[in-house]
Parts: sequence; structure tokens; C-alpha cells
Amino acid sequence: MNLIFNGLSLSSIILLASLGLAITFGLMRVINMAHGEFMMIGAYTAYVVQRLVSGVFTNSGADIGYFVSIIIAFAVTFIIGSLLETFVVSRLYGREIDSLLATWGISLILQQAARTIFGTQGVLVKTPSVLSGSIKIGGASLSMTRLFIIVLVAFCLLGVWALMYHTNYGRQMRAVMQNRAMAQCMGINSRKIDNITFSIGSGLAGIAGCSIALLGSIDSTVGQNYIVNTFMAVVLGGVGKLLGTVLGSSIIGFSSIGFETITSSSIAKAIVLLIIIVFLQKKPQGLFTVRSRALDE
Repeated sequence: MNLIFNGLSLSSIILLASLGLAITFGLMRVINMAHGEFMMIGAYTAYVVQRLVSGVFTNSGADIGYFVSIIIAFAVTFIIGSLLETFVVSRLYGREIDSLLATWGISLILQQAARTIFGTQGVLVKTPSVLSGSIKIGGASLSMTRLFIIVLVAFCLLGVWALMYHTNYGRQMRAVMQNRAMAQCMGINSRKIDNITFSIGSGLAGIAGCSIALLGSIDSTVGQNYIVNTFMAVVLGGVGKLLGTVLGSSIIGFSSIGFETITSSSIAKAIVLLIIIVFLQKKPQGLFTVRSRALDE
């Protein structure tokens, strides 16, 4: 039971970090190397908001501050993502290497800014009292913090699914993803869709940052601990497919936990990476392929 729960917990964290990247990478084919830094911004937002609210509400300030910070982190990273897309990413569409280098430079700038503002020492977000402790089910001890993260991931996944498949914006986004030129001919403002989509992806990374802030200390490199698994989950599942991202995250999460029980953490990561490389050699488009009517595909 503990093995299953740990695998589900790790998979949910990878999935939450991957959601934003899945829709931005799938729509715009932009390799955003600063995605981990948006998670870092979300984590630091949780820290700052919790401290500010604790100064007003002395008894329950930490609890209120953390839950409020989830909304604020989404808003902050949404705005920063919109600015990044407007002034940097939008000028590099169709130039994958240039966009990779540019966003990598942005990530270094954001890391240095975090070190300048918060210092090099890690800071801690206080776990809300309602999330402290654990519950026992069938002899297994399940952490309340990780259960909350699983519920938060489910809520975000449901929200992204509803947005993509049950709103007019989602239909426009998928139209741009499948055939940008034809979508523009149908009157869809692809420029606006690009900006909103990139911003939503950045906002989801901010929420992911709030969740990982509960698992340990926060520093300027906290997002880098998850960025590799995030990219692997998106590529393994199939770029632009929400279901593929869910399955990709689950495969990586459960495989990592399973191999860690018989080997070390480092060896387990190497084995998982090797398996993914072999799989992508056989099926480079991932588990699922986005159906497209583009003539050049």
C-alpha cells in the first residue's frame, strides 16, 4: 500500500509540474527552459504570502496564507508568463534552438534574482495545521500533505480538461495546435491564443511550486529538481495530449519508486531514463499522437 501511495504521490507531483508545459509545448512547440523557474516563483510566492498573512492573523495566519498563496501564485506567474511571451517568446516562434537558448537565459536571470532577493539559504513554508500528520489505511501511513497534493492535482487536471474540451477558447486552442494557418483563416486570433496559453501554462507551474513548497526547503534551484521529469513526461505521453501527459507522469512516477525499492535513487533515475530513450527510439511521437490536418505533417 505504501509503495502504491508513494508512486501515486510522485506521479501527481510530476503531473502537476507537467500540465503547464504540456499545453504550451504542445501548442507553440516552444521549449521553455524557464518552466522550472516559474515553479520557483510559485514556491517563493507561497513563502512571502504566508509570512505577510501570518503578520495579520497570528493564530491561523500560516494556514490562511498558504491556501491564499495558491491563487496568488497562479496570478503572479500568469502575468510574468504573459510578459515573457509578449516580449521574448513571441519573437522566436519557429526557431526552436533560439527559443531554447533565450528561455535558458531567462531561467538563469530568474535564479540570480531569487538569490539576490531571498539569499542562497533555503527557506521553509510552514505546513498548514490541517495538513499535518497522516492517516492510516490498511496498515499504511498516508501523509496528509501528499494527499492534499494529489487532490490539488486532480482539481487542476479537471480544470485543464474542461478548459480544453468544453470551452470556446479550448476549441480555438486545439484548432491553432492542429493547423495554425487554417485557424487564422477562420478568424481565430492565434496571437491572442498563444499569449493566453503560455500564461496559463506558467500559472499552472506556479501552482506546482506551491505544492512542492510543502515537501522541503525552497531555494533558487528548486524547480530544476523537477524539470527533467517534466519534459520526459510530456515527450513520453505525446506532445499536446493531456491523457498522454497523465500516463507519462504515471509511468515515470511509479517506475522511479519501484526501481528505488531495489536500487538507489540515482540508479533508478538512470534506469527510467534508459527505458524512455529505448521507447522513444521505437515510437518517437510518444504514446499518443495529435491528429493534424496540416499538409506538411
